[in-house]
Amino acid sequence: MRDIERVYKALADWNRLRILKMLEVQPMCGCGIAHVLNIVQSAISRHLKILTDAGLITFERDGSYIQYSLYNKTNSNSAKSQLKILQGFLNEDSQIINDKKIASKIEKCDFPPDE
Repeated sequence: MRDIERVYKALADWNRLRILKMLEVQPMCGCGIAHVLNIVQSAISRHLKILTDAGLITFERDGSYIQYSLYNKTNSNSAKSQLKILQGFLNEDSQIINDKKIASKIEKCDFPPDE
Protein backbone atom coordinates (compact mmCIF):
# COMPACT_ATOMS: atom_id res chain seq x y z
CA MET A 1 0.00 0.00 0.00
CA ARG A 2 2.89 2.40 0.71
CA ASP A 3 3.99 2.02 -2.92
CA ILE A 4 0.75 3.39 -4.34
CA GLU A 5 0.64 6.13 -1.71
CA ARG A 6 4.14 7.34 -2.69
CA VAL A 7 3.21 7.34 -6.38
CA TYR A 8 0.01 9.32 -5.91
CA LYS A 9 1.67 11.82 -3.56
CA ALA A 10 4.40 12.32 -6.16
CA LEU A 11 1.81 12.94 -8.86
CA ALA A 12 -0.14 15.41 -6.70
CA ASP A 13 2.15 18.32 -7.51
CA TRP A 14 1.99 20.38 -10.72
CA ASN A 15 5.75 20.90 -10.96
CA ARG A 16 6.40 17.16 -10.60
CA LEU A 17 3.87 16.46 -13.37
CA ARG A 18 5.69 19.03 -15.53
CA ILE A 19 9.00 17.28 -14.83
CA LEU A 20 7.58 13.90 -15.83
CA LYS A 21 6.17 15.33 -19.06
CA MET A 22 9.56 16.97 -19.89
CA LEU A 23 11.32 13.66 -19.31
CA GLU A 24 9.07 12.13 -21.96
CA VAL A 25 11.05 14.28 -24.43
CA GLN A 26 14.54 13.31 -23.27
CA PRO A 27 16.64 12.64 -20.16
CA MET A 28 17.62 15.89 -18.45
CA CYS A 29 19.88 17.11 -15.69
CA GLY A 30 18.54 19.01 -12.69
CA CYS A 31 19.89 22.34 -13.91
CA GLY A 32 18.05 21.97 -17.23
CA ILE A 33 14.84 21.10 -15.40
CA ALA A 34 15.31 24.12 -13.11
CA HIS A 35 15.79 26.31 -16.19
CA VAL A 36 12.55 25.15 -17.81
CA LEU A 37 10.50 25.39 -14.60
CA ASN A 38 12.21 28.62 -13.54
CA ILE A 39 12.48 27.52 -9.92
CA VAL A 40 15.51 27.18 -7.64
CA GLN A 41 17.75 24.13 -7.73
CA SER A 42 16.94 23.15 -4.13
CA ALA A 43 13.23 22.87 -4.99
CA ILE A 44 14.09 20.83 -8.10
CA SER A 45 16.23 18.49 -5.98
CA ARG A 46 13.33 17.93 -3.58
CA HIS A 47 10.93 17.19 -6.45
CA LEU A 48 13.41 14.82 -8.10
CA LYS A 49 13.92 12.91 -4.84
CA ILE A 50 10.17 12.46 -4.39
CA LEU A 51 9.81 11.23 -7.99
CA THR A 52 12.78 8.88 -7.58
CA ASP A 53 11.50 7.48 -4.28
CA ALA A 54 8.13 6.83 -5.93
CA GLY A 55 9.83 4.78 -8.67
CA LEU A 56 8.73 7.18 -11.42
CA ILE A 57 12.17 8.38 -12.48
CA THR A 58 15.72 7.11 -12.31
CA PHE A 59 19.09 8.78 -12.64
CA GLU A 60 22.54 8.12 -13.97
CA ARG A 61 25.70 10.02 -13.20
CA ASP A 62 27.31 11.51 -16.31
CA GLY A 63 30.57 13.16 -15.29
CA SER A 64 29.65 16.13 -13.07
CA TYR A 65 25.99 15.87 -13.99
CA ILE A 66 23.15 13.59 -13.02
CA GLN A 67 20.81 12.75 -15.88
CA TYR A 68 17.22 11.98 -14.88
CA SER A 69 14.87 9.92 -17.02
CA LEU A 70 11.54 8.16 -16.74
CA TYR A 71 11.96 4.83 -14.97
CA ASN A 72 10.23 2.56 -17.46
CA LYS A 73 11.81 -0.56 -15.91
CA THR A 74 10.58 0.20 -12.39
CA ASN A 75 9.56 -2.68 -10.15
CA SER A 76 6.64 -0.63 -8.87
CA ASN A 77 3.42 -1.71 -10.58
CA SER A 78 1.77 1.52 -9.42
CA ALA A 79 4.53 3.66 -10.95
CA LYS A 80 4.52 1.61 -14.16
CA SER A 81 0.78 1.98 -14.66
CA GLN A 82 0.78 5.70 -13.85
CA LEU A 83 3.66 6.42 -16.24
CA LYS A 84 1.70 4.69 -18.97
CA ILE A 85 -1.44 6.69 -18.20
CA LEU A 86 0.55 9.93 -18.00
CA GLN A 87 1.78 9.50 -21.59
CA GLY A 88 -1.70 10.34 -22.85
CA PHE A 89 -2.43 12.92 -20.18
CA LEU A 90 -1.95 16.73 -20.31
CA ASN A 91 -0.66 16.69 -23.89
CA GLU A 92 -3.00 19.55 -24.85
CA ASP A 93 -2.04 21.75 -21.89
CA SER A 94 -0.29 24.93 -23.07
CA GLN A 95 2.20 24.90 -20.16
CA ILE A 96 3.18 21.29 -20.89
CA ILE A 97 3.51 22.03 -24.61
CA ASN A 98 5.77 24.99 -23.86
CA ASP A 99 7.85 23.01 -21.33
CA LYS A 100 8.41 20.20 -23.82
CA LYS A 101 9.37 22.68 -26.53
CA ILE A 102 12.01 24.30 -24.31
CA ALA A 103 13.21 20.93 -22.97
CA SER A 104 13.70 19.59 -26.50
CA LYS A 105 16.17 22.40 -27.22
CA ILE A 106 18.39 21.66 -24.21
CA GLU A 107 21.37 19.58 -25.21
CA LYS A 108 22.80 17.44 -22.43
CA CYS A 109 23.21 20.34 -20.04
CA ASP A 110 23.69 23.87 -21.23
CA PHE A 111 24.13 25.05 -17.65
CA PRO A 112 27.05 24.68 -15.24
CA PRO A 113 26.51 22.19 -12.38
CA ASP A 114 25.84 23.55 -8.92
CA GLU A 115 28.83 23.40 -6.62
